[in-house]
Amino acid sequence: MSPPSQPRTQRLVVENNGEVSIVGFVDRRILDEANIQIIADQLFGLVDDQRRRKIILNFVNVEYLSSAALGKLITLHKKLVSVQGKLVLCNISPQIFEVFAITKLDKIFVIKKELPDALGFFGVTV
Repeated sequence: MSPPSQPRTQRLVVENNGEVSIVGFVDRRILDEANIQIIADQLFGLVDDQRRRKIILNFVNVEYLSSAALGKLITLHKKLVSVQGKLVLCNISPQIFEVFAITKLDKIFVIKKELPDALGFFGVTV
């Protein structure tokens, strides 16, 4: 019997632009519980370990997002708020945005259409 497949450890691509961390997702479908936990750990590490306070989540490659993943985004938002940080989401597909709207999360999160708009929120010009 072969061992269970291990999820790849790097689920995010992080680029720092001054004080702003721009986070991209490796996966197009963020559905698997193990990968969601890895993503959450990496996102929380940006705040807790690296002390990043301005984070942009770029969903340009993401097609599907589970409700468990939404829960982790809410936790990340709360972590940032507790340390006077800010979270901005951008490039969210219409299908995913609809879930944010139905759950009223579009009222909690700052959501910008594209990455330059998200950078502009933090006063960064492109």
